[in-house]
Amino acid sequence: MPREPSHRYRDPLDAIWEAALQSIGLQLDRTDQAYATSDGRGRLSLATPAGLDPDDCVAQMVLHELCHSLVQGQDSFRLPDWGLCNESERDIVLEHACLRLQAALLSPMGLRQVLAPTTDYRTYYDLLPEDPLSLEEGGPRALGLAMDAEREPVILARAGLARSTKKPWGPHLQQALAATRDLMLVAKALLPVDHLLTLGTVPPADHPTGLTPSFVRDAAQQAHCGGCAWAQARGQSTASFTCVPSGRRVRAEFSACAHYQADLDCLSCGACCREAYDTVEVAPRDPARARHAALMVPRQGGYDMARQDSRCIALSGGERLERRGRPAKSLPVYQPSAEPFLCSIYEERPKTCRQFTRGSQHCLTARRAVGLSL
Repeated sequence: MPREPSHRYRDPLDAIWEAALQSIGLQLDRTDQAYATSDGRGRLSLATPAGLDPDDCVAQMVLHELCHSLVQGQDSFRLPDWGLCNESERDIVLEHACLRLQAALLSPMGLRQVLAPTTDYRTYYDLLPEDPLSLEEGGPRALGLAMDAEREPVILARAGLARSTKKPWGPHLQQALAATRDLMLVAKALLPVDHLLTLGTVPPADHPTGLTPSFVRDAAQQAHCGGCAWAQARGQSTASFTCVPSGRRVRAEFSACAHYQADLDCLSCGACCREAYDTVEVAPRDPARARHAALMVPRQGGYDMARQDSRCIALSGGERLERRGRPAKSLPVYQPSAEPFLCSIYEERPKTCRQFTRGSQHCLTARRAVGLSL
């Protein structure tokens, strides 16, 4: 009697990443017409096996495309190829941001080389520093890239990382990365030496807060929780703090995680006054209303500060980023520069602004949105 198979074999990594992609809202198909392309209508097409290099894999290619979507923002799902131009170097900054983000997602999993890009940008990727979201000397500057030219990719990559845990990407992206890590750790010792999974490394130990461990592996260079701007003192204690990103208790001597921030300088930030939030509400009886009526627009029940170019009209400073192919209004538009972020009515600013606390959860949310914090 003929046997009817109830299951079929598929490459486990392919299955993991195809399922993640589908959960995020995209369908995968294979094509002989392109290496990798999205149609802006919910379909991602990758080359058939005949069009791939020996070290290409569906997992890496899907991850790379998702990193592009993270850098570009959710609006990019409705644009072919995430709104990018694949026929020129117009969007090289966005490609660099994507690669930095890819390295940042893979490093904590021990997968930085396993799912590394296989395109001509691999040289850039391999030269990224231990912390791919930093502007350390060396790294891509070995390719002749100036530090100032790398600030924009870093900002965009950080903002993309902040989106990665939110819908539609999270939690599916994190689950696929964790499953790939687990598969690598179990299988690498049993595989031939030239198998891609043997490039995996033992992931760093979990951080006590549950946050991403530090990208820096050299203990001598690691910072500690006690020196982090997100560590809020518990009463009069100088040894125990509350960690703002995790909400957990930390001790000063704990090694810092990837979210470590040495200090918070409002003049080089301005996040709460620009792209991070859409409005600054002003109550009808707020003294700022009477003194600066020309800067406000009415709404039901009160007023809002007028906005110009994605930020409060009273804000000045910073340097405008190029928008090359970036469709979403919520993406970073400005970056810090030699001209500090200043408020023209700071001494008479609305109560909403006065109540905004530096170092708070709202402050962290704002900085994440503009790519200044993780």
